[in-house]
Amino acid sequence: MNAHEYQSFAEVWERRATIRTRPRRTVEDDEKLIYPTSRQPLVTSAVFMEKCPHLQEFALVQSLYKFINDVVIFETEIVDKTARSIAKDNFPIRFPFACRYDAMTVVVDEDYHALVAMDYLQQTIELTGISPIALPQEIELSRSIPKAMEMAPEHLKAAVELICVAVAENTLTNDVAAFARDDTVKESVKGLMADHLADEGRHSSFWARLTQIYWNSASPEDRATIASILPLFLSHYLTNDIQKSFDLALIEQLDTTEQVKTALRQEVEAMDFPITAGHPLVGNIMRFFQTSTMLEDPVVKTALAAYRL
Repeated sequence: MNAHEYQSFAEVWERRATIRTRPRRTVEDDEKLIYPTSRQPLVTSAVFMEKCPHLQEFALVQSLYKFINDVVIFETEIVDKTARSIAKDNFPIRFPFACRYDAMTVVVDEDYHALVAMDYLQQTIELTGISPIALPQEIELSRSIPKAMEMAPEHLKAAVELICVAVAENTLTNDVAAFARDDTVKESVKGLMADHLADEGRHSSFWARLTQIYWNSASPEDRATIASILPLFLSHYLTNDIQKSFDLALIEQLDTTEQVKTALRQEVEAMDFPITAGHPLVGNIMRFFQTSTMLEDPVVKTALAAYRL
């Protein structure tokens, strides 16, 4: 795809964007979980199940707060920054008006997602009486994108930023979909995820198309340089260091004995989530590289060989 072939999704956005079509999500006072146990292995660990199962709600509520905090950081500090720059025609890579208009709808969507998430967090605090523990001030992308951009020569920093954000916007779709289908959690939580997913499908396509437009115009030399940076970006993006630090901080706040806390820490430290070619997030990322046509380039194929099945 070239820039002149781009077609705006403005009409689709008017009909389907969640800010146009969805009601406020109100947290229910029922027996369902507020966060899936499948997404917080700590509460299903042997020690937790044996020694402090009564603390499950506290741990899951805190995990929801962390998830919401991650969403707000991602939407407002990562995606919003790049999309807003494109929309206002301040991005070093220039795009036609149709792209810039769609970029502004992404800004509106992402800021709305952050607003809805903050509203839900406050509702949860009021319902449960559980205040958030200290939440991380960054997410994996807060580290991985700057590291990738640092490796790029000046004239390619914007291109690396664009591709990294595009990868991020194409990573979590299936993950959010699984969240939205989980019948163990409250309907309002599933609704939040379904709303997010409804917009993210449009966003993932938008970023893939912008990446394709750029890639088609890039020189072989620039393509090779960017390809060489991708493995470093992915190695820093696909980690669980921040999650592990949060889990250890969460253990400190559990109302249990020091002996139990020590055992829980040992379980968390022993948990290993290797990022292999078969990991679902990697599958999503590789589909993005395919959709954006980057994976058709031999230099990208070579650079990402370790991530390909």
